[in-house]
Amino acid sequence: MEFTALYNQFNCEALSGRYITNNHIEPLLHNLPIAFKVEQIGHSENNLPIQQVTFGTGKIKILMWSQMHGNESTTTKALFDLFNFLGSDNELAKKIATTCTLQIIPILNPDGALAYTRVNANAVDLNRDSVDLSQKESTLLRNQIDTFVPDFCLNLHDQRTIFGTTGHKLPATVSFLAPSYDEDRNINAVRETAMQLIAAMNNVLQNYIPNQIGRFDDGFNVNCIGDMCTSLGIPTILFEAGHYPDDYEREETRKYIFISYLAFFQSLLENTYNHQKIENYLEIPENTKSFFDVLFVNFELNVDNLKKTFKFAVQYEEVLVNNRIEFVAKISQIDNLDQSYGHLEYDLLGVETSDFELNKFHVGQLADFKINEKLKLVNGLLIKQ
Repeated sequence: MEFTALYNQFNCEALSGRYITNNHIEPLLHNLPIAFKVEQIGHSENNLPIQQVTFGTGKIKILMWSQMHGNESTTTKALFDLFNFLGSDNELAKKIATTCTLQIIPILNPDGALAYTRVNANAVDLNRDSVDLSQKESTLLRNQIDTFVPDFCLNLHDQRTIFGTTGHKLPATVSFLAPSYDEDRNINAVRETAMQLIAAMNNVLQNYIPNQIGRFDDGFNVNCIGDMCTSLGIPTILFEAGHYPDDYEREETRKYIFISYLAFFQSLLENTYNHQKIENYLEIPENTKSFFDVLFVNFELNVDNLKKTFKFAVQYEEVLVNNRIEFVAKISQIDNLDQSYGHLEYDLLGVETSDFELNKFHVGQLADFKINEKLKLVNGLLIKQ
């Protein structure tokens, strides 16, 4: 199956960018075909509606939720690509409709989505609230799990641009996790099934983004919803949409998340995942915090009348301004960067710097300053005068 062609065919062009809220998705939900049941299943702490989409009539029950963290919207965009696909006459789509029943919550944390924050309106991380269930959104999700009794759970997230894949100078564009169910990270049949499905998705993705698929840390924390679901005996897969080169709007990454969805359903319904071994999952390289957005090397400064050479890294801070996300560059680390990479790298070897006071060059500083009469940094990018 040529997944890229399917993405191009079913891409939901009405959704784009990083800022996705109820205001963006509700008109699309209202226009879904009759095969989709759309219902409001509850409210957020700030009384915003939480919507659910049900599709299919089959025996295999799959629960999916996105934007548990409000500022993680890539998987939501890909869900609406998936809705377009599911509403088509594609053979896999028709098989999903008759074999599966899907319950999908596109935005679990609408307050966080509106404010573009990870946390909800009460500053609670919903993915650390699976035991206390202190928030309306957490309780709603647990009620859906208890009443629907899914056979599989797909927990959909974004991850930061800092992650690469161990052993490769490449970003982790898509990462997965089969969550643990105990402190010792043991593997039972439930967790093994999730590992096999991830291995099957990885096989497909290697054709598109080789060595850019990561394996997320499996440290156990029952407060996290994935660990809780695995503890409850439900094979659960964490999806993490990461960085693709020069794709800060995450439109290219979105394509690979959509491909992951289709690869999941194909391997599940054709039972090909059963051929995968635990080792195939464990061979996926671990995520590593190895990247910065921009890395500068050989930056010379006069310090106590001596020339010293530095490396420094710049990271973008995502800021909501007039319903758009702006990327504000700040210096995030100075030196101790030998094991780090930049999505964009500049070598300043031989570049003369203007008189530059070291105490004004610090972590947290906006990456907007003149290097000399011919070069300056503008929002972290090197610009020639």
